[in-house]
Amino acid sequence: MEEENELSAEDAEESLKTLTFEEGRVLGSLIEKELTTPEYYPMSLNGLVNACNQKNNRLPRSELSEEEVGRAIEELRIKRLVHRVDLVGSRVPKFQHNAEKELDLIKAERALLSELLNRGPQTTGELNGRASRMFEFEGLSDVDETLREMEEREPSLVGQMNPVPGKKELRWHHRFGPPPQIEELQDGSAVYVPAPDERLDQVEEMVSEFKELKEEVEALRYQLRELSDQFKEFRKEFE
Repeated sequence: MEEENELSAEDAEESLKTLTFEEGRVLGSLIEKELTTPEYYPMSLNGLVNACNQKNNRLPRSELSEEEVGRAIEELRIKRLVHRVDLVGSRVPKFQHNAEKELDLIKAERALLSELLNRGPQTTGELNGRASRMFEFEGLSDVDETLREMEEREPSLVGQMNPVPGKKELRWHHRFGPPPQIEELQDGSAVYVPAPDERLDQVEEMVSEFKELKEEVEALRYQLRELSDQFKEFRKEFE
């Protein structure tokens, strides 16, 4: 029975979708616009680029290109978190998220997840104030209870981080990628920055392995040429 429970937990953990920074920003922006400006939702690619690069309610701020947002949309479509909508009378395709069904999120949970995707780690109090424009919580206890339920799910959707140096408050973060890293600034303050994309490390590792393989092939070619030359010299002795 214990083995079955362990397998179930592992399977649940593996089912949690991993998002890059760009994918998280796109998904967070779509959820936000669905809840705050439904009249402009679903969104066009251009509208989504502007939403991702907003100067307010976004940390860190970004300057994502249309191409980058387009790639993120395609990846999210593969992960069934976003789908395309062709509206009657519209000349351009629109996009909307599928988090409600794919991740089984109620409105309160979508509001909190959107904030965590768009602004990074935040305290319960910060989330209470900022997510209120998307969902009216009944105070801090309601926000905390919702976060705890999201944390206890399998797979867990959110978790808590250690405080920033010099601070006491614990901050919540989403678990659709590695926890953000703390970066200390010159003025002594500290900020959270997205963790490096693990895929970049994998690419660098593949490039390194490719270089090693190429060197081995070149060495084998050199040895083969030497053997060929030696064989030719050997044949001449019998001609």
